[in-house]
Amino acid sequence: MPPTPSSGTDRLSRTTVFTPRLHALLRDRRGEDVFRLDSDTVGVAGPEQSDRILAARPATERERPTFKPLHGRSIPRTEASTVMQAIGRDVRRALREPVPGNVDLSGEWPHVGHVHLRDLILGTDPYRLRILMDRTLELTPKLTWSVIAVGAALPGRLRPGAPVTSIAGLTADATGYSDRRYAMGLYRRAAAPVCFTVSTLVANAYWLGAPFDDETPNEHILYESMRLLPPSWNILRNASPEYPAIDDRIGAGDDVLLLPLLSHRDPALWKDPDEFRPERWAALDPDDHPGYLPFGHVSERCWGRHMVMPLAGQLLDILRADGMTVDPRQTTAKVPLAGLLGVDKVRLVRSGRA
Repeated sequence: MPPTPSSGTDRLSRTTVFTPRLHALLRDRRGEDVFRLDSDTVGVAGPEQSDRILAARPATERERPTFKPLHGRSIPRTEASTVMQAIGRDVRRALREPVPGNVDLSGEWPHVGHVHLRDLILGTDPYRLRILMDRTLELTPKLTWSVIAVGAALPGRLRPGAPVTSIAGLTADATGYSDRRYAMGLYRRAAAPVCFTVSTLVANAYWLGAPFDDETPNEHILYESMRLLPPSWNILRNASPEYPAIDDRIGAGDDVLLLPLLSHRDPALWKDPDEFRPERWAALDPDDHPGYLPFGHVSERCWGRHMVMPLAGQLLDILRADGMTVDPRQTTAKVPLAGLLGVDKVRLVRSGRA
């Protein structure tokens, strides 16, 4: 995998190595607004075109990553809203709990952070549900659904009123194998991305910028981390008649792949675009800066935004207070090709240790 110019490489002697496809996009397409990726897909990175495309129509059910159809069964927006409100209550409850004084978050990230969040938010849930948070299930959808199928087939079920999380409580009314499988699928769809995204975001931030200045706010660190390694590096919109009218380089049958990966590093939009500079956010508004889309478009923001930022901020507080930093012996981290963009296997240690 070829190295890509990476924030902090000179200052901290760390190199971020993108998988070849991502490296090629950054090398060949940065600064372009609209370009053809293949015979039926157009890439879009220009802020004006991106804004108009995302505002042209709402996302369809198959374009919603969390609430696309589940085993062929549509998820109505009212049900999606109920599910997100449930996991939101669980996150708020977890944030109110006092932080344990002996928590040890050293080790390999994002795995360590993911396990911490799983236990913090979902620790009271039965094993058949908590196992759905296992990061190894990300290897293939088939593995995920195999585990769900086994859990749904096991005897016994969660009783209404059981002392579990709100998101787990939604599975209590499921009767029959098919409904239990669907409910468990929704549990994973809603809960796992919270743990995955927050742990990855914090791992990215530490890799890109640690050690941090004491006066730098967590929010600025996180905004800058999401700029350089946007959790959702692409946003898919299937072919739609609105798009050729926006730009004639988009054909009637073309799918559109919007690329925050590129707009977040566009030299026309950012000073020193490859450098990790959290201080820039003292003068920038993350909600309206052109081309900045860490949580999607203003017309349809990610519902998880108000969970991700507080949880990530709490993790940063713990790590910063504990004097954690990247193991100085680690100088390279890889960014695999995945829906959630992040560095893999970053070793965090207490300052002065290796």
